[in-house]
Amino acid sequence: MIDPRSIDRVLQSAIGTVPGVVALVTDRAGTIYEGAFGRRDVSGDTPMTLETVFWLASMTKALASAGALQLVEQNKLSLDAPIAEVIPDLAAPQVLEGFSDAGAPLLRPAVGPITLRQLLSHNAGYGYTGLNRDLGRYFELTGLPRAPTNYDELRRTPLQFDPGARWSYGINTDVVGKATEIASGQRLDQYLGEHLLGPLGMRDTVVTLSPEQRGRMTRLHTRQPDGSLAPIDHAAGNGPSFCMGGGAFCGTGPDYLRFCRMILNDGMFDGTRLLAPATVAGMSRNQLGAASVTKMRSVDPAFANEVEFFPGIEKKWSTAFMINTARAPTGRSAGSLAWAGVANTYYWIDPAAGIAGVMLTQLLPFGDAGVLDLFEAFESAVYAGVRR
Repeated sequence: MIDPRSIDRVLQSAIGTVPGVVALVTDRAGTIYEGAFGRRDVSGDTPMTLETVFWLASMTKALASAGALQLVEQNKLSLDAPIAEVIPDLAAPQVLEGFSDAGAPLLRPAVGPITLRQLLSHNAGYGYTGLNRDLGRYFELTGLPRAPTNYDELRRTPLQFDPGARWSYGINTDVVGKATEIASGQRLDQYLGEHLLGPLGMRDTVVTLSPEQRGRMTRLHTRQPDGSLAPIDHAAGNGPSFCMGGGAFCGTGPDYLRFCRMILNDGMFDGTRLLAPATVAGMSRNQLGAASVTKMRSVDPAFANEVEFFPGIEKKWSTAFMINTARAPTGRSAGSLAWAGVANTYYWIDPAAGIAGVMLTQLLPFGDAGVLDLFEAFESAVYAGVRR
């Protein structure tokens, strides 16, 4: 049995290091811990609450992956057919191999097609400019935006390596979202709202915030050189974009915990089946083969720090989540599922222990040392009770 008071103390002690935090834990039956501490904005007095809305950023990826996998179950998408059968603009992907002595990009045709399975497991070859200097240089030279805004820009976005060669974090799930839109005939937020978020009761998980939801939104902050926090404006919640599947959704902690509980229950939620057990098994199984998740090396300090979860433990990727292959120092079981969002939002799902946790803050850059320490302390306090 977890001790709520010990978890409260951990979270409360971090206020100042973080502006505010919401944290929750569930088992297969329901929520077993919830807490909210601090403020939504360091320049104001509005307290953080369980109803506070956060920019989920890359926590969106698991939602978009689950939606695509529903369509795989319906034979509207295929895991292993060329994704160009759905998105013809991706019929001839190019690999960026570097630059000539004169500074011109060196491109070559990719060996093999891109597949949905590769996109879901982040080994299709796509990256982020904030994590790859060559991509950033290429985008600057060609005038491409950091993320595609139409199919022509997506077609012109190069891969870092041949599809399936290794793992690299990037816009892969945005492409998954486009495939979902084409296969379903609906915009991604509409499809997920009808087939995943609605049935889960995730009413605050949206890409377009209502005025009422906007009033519950936390402020985004940046860590200053002296360690202080400064609030900044951000466009999250202002509506659909071309690249929605990778990070466009906002939501609350209780909402996201419902999704985690559904995964714990092999695709069932309150008597409604949203994913087949075999699909959830695939979401819990390594899809990279011999390749592994590697340290994310940021080239944009405002975007992210250099981050590796559980150094020394091999990590894999499923069709939706990172998987730790050995027990973590916090107590997280081997085979657990997890990921995060760039604004320092985090979650994990531990099928072996039958628990899942969500911790939400809202500050940049990703991998903030103070937030990572807090997440480790929160998770460790949870397992101290669970394994007692």
